[in-house]
Amino acid sequence: MAPNSIICNSSNSVNIVKPILKWAGGKGQLLEQIAKHLPQELIEDKIDCYIEPFIGGGAVFFWIAQNFNIKEFYLSDINQELILLYKTIQKDVSSLVEELKKIENEYLILNEEKRKIYFLNKRESYNKFKDRIDIKNFDISWFSRAAQIIFLNRTCFNGLFRVNKKGYFNVPFGNYKNPRICHTDNLISASKLLQKATIQYFDFTEIQSLATPKTFVYFDPPYRPLTKTASFKSYSQFDFNDDEQKRLASFYQKLDRQGTKLMLSNSDPKNIDKNDNFFDELYSGFTINRIQANRMINSKASNRGAISELLITNY
Repeated sequence: MAPNSIICNSSNSVNIVKPILKWAGGKGQLLEQIAKHLPQELIEDKIDCYIEPFIGGGAVFFWIAQNFNIKEFYLSDINQELILLYKTIQKDVSSLVEELKKIENEYLILNEEKRKIYFLNKRESYNKFKDRIDIKNFDISWFSRAAQIIFLNRTCFNGLFRVNKKGYFNVPFGNYKNPRICHTDNLISASKLLQKATIQYFDFTEIQSLATPKTFVYFDPPYRPLTKTASFKSYSQFDFNDDEQKRLASFYQKLDRQGTKLMLSNSDPKNIDKNDNFFDELYSGFTINRIQANRMINSKASNRGAISELLITNY
């Protein structure tokens, strides 16, 4: 099946699963372009395992899982809150839906002033208990935590997930008239797809033993900021700086030598500086595709629009 026909079939389906979270740099808008650059082995059902070490909003995983016959899925991230959320949806989505409906009913009946107070109270509660979550042991406290993550994401300014260096969620209140906090059908459908996956909290290098020549790995790391004031890399308290980008590139090369099929997304510094060859040099020898994306999250409307992003493959 050709990549473009996959996109067409997906868009006509009634039960298409969408990402649970709104996510800076989310790949929902780029799926059609990503489809054009998939490895032929995936199109021909010769890939047995799909790995995504920076799960983020999960748009590519949800799309891949709905369109291809793959036996194993491995999802991971260094952001433990994301892992908690996806494991909660995987293990007991009904309890999460119940918690979210309660929050939604409480929130939507409030006026703007009271909604802001409600939001700030939830944010304070979320930050207060951030160090009390044991990501290794699932318990009932996860339902409340996961519901808070979704609520804050759906009601904060611009739908960001951003934390400071101490790990505190610091996005301000977003004044949305009728935010959809509990999307029951989508959560249930997402849970069914997540049943297929092994979800783990660890560094991206931990996937090396899982990768084989029949594995397809998609890397979507925190993007290298285009300017000093345009950084959306704070998805966890760990700073994904240029040294981390280099460490990832080195790991990419290791997996390439193992014969694993690889794709990686990142920002294109040439949007700002034509002479900035950071990624061109880092991934020299691989295929560097420049695709068009709309920069949706920016405080100034005049700075939103089409920009180039990188899609790097080893095939």
